Amino acid sequence: MTSLRRLLTLTPLHPGSDVILLLVRLLVGGFLLFSAAPYGLEGAKLAEFAAFMGKYGFAAPHLMAPLSVWAMLLASLALIAGFGTGWAGLVVAFNFVVAIAMVDRLQGITGSFPSACLIAMGLLLAAVGPGRYALDARIAKNS
Repeated sequence: MTSLRRLLTLTPLHPGSDVILLLVRLLVGGFLLFSAAPYGLEGAKLAEFAAFMGKYGFAAPHLMAPLSVWAMLLASLALIAGFGTGWAGLVVAFNFVVAIAMVDRLQGITGSFPSACLIAMGLLLAAVGPGRYALDARIAKNS
């Protein structure tokens, strides 16, 4: 019975959960960093994003575009470092809920799926935490 339980629950993999959380943080943070950086560093790209947001009916796109981009840049750095991971995860989840509500839903499940995955990963990191390979873990250990 014990071996069946271990097989079903994949108990032997549990010690690797901190490495898996690190991998999720690095993948999500890296993806968001490389996706958002051009918009945060190039004025023309940011203006293009604001125009895109205006086309889809966002309120005050000239304010929302830089807010969204800088929120993603800061959240991506926080996820990579594992600093304020729960809050960063919530910021990512919120940003992509808005993306689905305003834009991605128009493309159906195929268009919404990447954003939905980022919502799920952001909520996972907010709920479970960053794992032991994170600044959050070091700060908690020292306080």
